[in-house]
Amino acid sequence: MMTTPKLSPARWYVVLVCGLVYAINIADRYVVSTVLEPIRQEFQLSDSGVGWLTGVSLALFYITVGIPISQLADRSNRRNIVAGAMVLWSVMTAVLGLTQNFWQFLAARIGVGIGEAGGTPPSTSMIADYFPRDRRAFALTLYAMGLPLGAWLGSDVAGRIVDHYHSWRAAFIALGVPGIIFGVLIMLTVREPPRGRFEAVDASDVPKATLGDTLRFLWSSRSAWHINAAGAVICLWGWGLMYWTQTFFERAYGLSTAEAGARLGTIYLWAGIAATLATGAILALPAMRAPKRIAQFLAAIVLVATVPSFIVYQTHSLALATAMLWIVVPAIYLYVGPTMALFLNFMPASMRAQGMAISLLSANVANLIIAPVAVGWISDTLAGPLGNNVDSLRYALMALSLTGFWAAWHYATSVRTFMADDLRVRAAVIA
Repeated sequence: MMTTPKLSPARWYVVLVCGLVYAINIADRYVVSTVLEPIRQEFQLSDSGVGWLTGVSLALFYITVGIPISQLADRSNRRNIVAGAMVLWSVMTAVLGLTQNFWQFLAARIGVGIGEAGGTPPSTSMIADYFPRDRRAFALTLYAMGLPLGAWLGSDVAGRIVDHYHSWRAAFIALGVPGIIFGVLIMLTVREPPRGRFEAVDASDVPKATLGDTLRFLWSSRSAWHINAAGAVICLWGWGLMYWTQTFFERAYGLSTAEAGARLGTIYLWAGIAATLATGAILALPAMRAPKRIAQFLAAIVLVATVPSFIVYQTHSLALATAMLWIVVPAIYLYVGPTMALFLNFMPASMRAQGMAISLLSANVANLIIAPVAVGWISDTLAGPLGNNVDSLRYALMALSLTGFWAAWHYATSVRTFMADDLRVRAAVIA
């Protein structure tokens, strides 16, 4: 049995730095949604075509490379992987701003996906080794503050850059360059923590887990399986909607890229930060340290937020749509940290980076492949009969909004096996 390690104040610096990595990751990814319409128009693409170019191209390589990188992260220095990955995806983000045609953009977008695959799995795995089990939800919720900050940078700030320079390419260059510098800072100032130091069994005494081991364990743990499914579906619902909302606002209400970006970016920043801080405060309560309470809390929030998510696209009032987004956006942000913590708590230390990569694979298939392509295909299919691509996109997004009920069901269902699965992980038994 291991003795409880002393908690170092430096762990909060690691949360801060990893949160900023996450913010830049999201900003570099989110800027594509901000300039989706200008890219579509310049390259003369359909809605489904721009979905393939901007979403699927990143996701396929993010998914392909994510698994081997996570396997490396479960065996080697995670700090080095995060730093190197950040430099790579930041360079490729800047390169996106230099592209002149479809194929150049596609190649650079693939490079972004390869780099981003090395960001979140090793980052969250490191944080899990800086905090004991009952404090991970709080720590990862603070880490998730990078999400609203990144969305604001990729939406509001990027929109203003586009408006100032009259070019969508300027936004990519402006957001890519700082990440290169930040990658070097990580290498110089963050320390790699001992792996599995808060677990019942020393991770150094446990055989290294293979991908097959991780997949079998995930399949056998109903709790982890449903939490993973909930995270994937909520990405399909929330981030799938947000992927197209900037374009929808531009088409439906005649807003410019900067106007739509400023309106949405303000909501992403303030509603996202407020929701994340409130979630952190709630999770800091002793009564909320039980995983069951956290899952039930998430189920209730997503269930309630699904109805206004439908109204956002059903209404023809910009004011009402904006008001509903102030309700929906917090639900899209607050789930991230608690869901990651729940999932990692049900995975052995030797499988965490691989488990998180599998979770991200599921989420990004939903968010970057299914949502962009399905919404684009529905919109293209309906555009002819409806005579315009405004209402066609509206109906596609209304259909997608209903998947929020599905995500809530997975959260609620996951609690049925929490006790048995929690005991199993605490004993470090790998089936």
